[in-house]
Amino acid sequence: MSIKCAFVSLGCPKNLMDSEVMLSTLLKHDIEIVEEDIHADVVVVNTCAFIESAKQEAIDTILDVNWLRENRHLKGIVVTGCLSQRYKEEIFELMPEVDAIVGVGDIEKIAEAVEYAYKNGGKKDVPKYSCVTLPENAPLGGDRVVTTPEYSVYIKISEGGDNRCTYCIIPYLRGKYRSRTIEDIVAEAKEMVSLGAKEIILVSQDTTRYGLDLYGKESLSTLLDELCKIEELKWIRILYCYPEAITDELVETIANQPKVVKYIDLPIQHINDKVLKMMNRRGNGQLIRERIALLRSKVPGIAIRSTVIVGFPGEGSKEFAELAEFLKEVKFERLGVFTFSCEEGTPAAKIKEGIVSEKTKQRRYDTLMQNQYTIHENFNKSMVGKTLEVVCEGYDKASGVYFGRSVYDCPDIDGKVYFSSKQRRLKDGEFVNVKIDEVLDYDLLGEVVL
Repeated sequence: MSIKCAFVSLGCPKNLMDSEVMLSTLLKHDIEIVEEDIHADVVVVNTCAFIESAKQEAIDTILDVNWLRENRHLKGIVVTGCLSQRYKEEIFELMPEVDAIVGVGDIEKIAEAVEYAYKNGGKKDVPKYSCVTLPENAPLGGDRVVTTPEYSVYIKISEGGDNRCTYCIIPYLRGKYRSRTIEDIVAEAKEMVSLGAKEIILVSQDTTRYGLDLYGKESLSTLLDELCKIEELKWIRILYCYPEAITDELVETIANQPKVVKYIDLPIQHINDKVLKMMNRRGNGQLIRERIALLRSKVPGIAIRSTVIVGFPGEGSKEFAELAEFLKEVKFERLGVFTFSCEEGTPAAKIKEGIVSEKTKQRRYDTLMQNQYTIHENFNKSMVGKTLEVVCEGYDKASGVYFGRSVYDCPDIDGKVYFSSKQRRLKDGEFVNVKIDEVLDYDLLGEVVL
């Protein structure tokens, strides 16, 4: 009888891809994967530890899973990902519920950890299992069990990071930047397409840095050109781009390659030069403005998603006002706002002056989100009367309409398009033209047109 294992994957798409590689490894070791943790002998929790809220989510999830051991037949809990990498010395003492930990560079050991937890989970007279080495030991690529819908898949083009933003713990957990070869990425993309993928979403800690370590220059444009040669591939979406690396060549590729959707994720984090310098961000406010203007001028109709941080040490009323005014001017089509999280082990944690209170952080967050709601609403209203290409993702029986995404929407983080189809039934993953009739808060409503 094989071990039954369930997976809980927390955090970003990059973490999800690690989970998919680990799922493949478990299957190769004849460990059965079950969808519901209530049916599992062992549960693996792949954690994020980027900010305090992510750490708390990981801890709460582990405690929830432990309920199954106390009330069901669960035998073991394995923790992987950033939490195990970051707290490898403390995790067993702080969380005795955990039976085994695996570091981000050691995911190939997941089957060994699961088998150990199955045999020894909960026993007080045996040592815990720990395999946490250098993050650079992590494999680049590898076989995966795709857990997203088959028509839309993520591909990780590199691992680690070299940017060293003062607030970010990721380079310490994921190691230096390492690019995969173009040939390896294209081969994986072709395999995904042969299995039904129509949309590929490129992810990395910094996609615009891709290839610098391998080829001596930033090579995202070259990679995109090669991916666009895959015939059955329809959409290529790019996430995690840094403003300073938005080159003329990359913008031309986005503008001229029809398979590259006119959508880019461009986290700026702030616009004030003083705050950007304290964050150790490359470039300055003027550079950010120039890159956005370049994208807008060369790629008409492009939707730009960005993220900003409020409450970073040194962000006074003046600096925040500059950020708020800039966001009103630039009108990002999509925006995420985060309050600064002081993470131990980062340079920002050592800053003692200009500390912003939690109350002020929240007030600034609320202000930006309220402003962005109006910007987003106006953008959605501009879509009324237009026809958008939409990938169908399902059918909502309660409302009697289909739902999906346009080129302006990334899975899980952006809005939806809800639409009716009077002509025929649609399949998940099918692309249709939808004429937009109404705005539904952050979403759109329309009807399929021929």
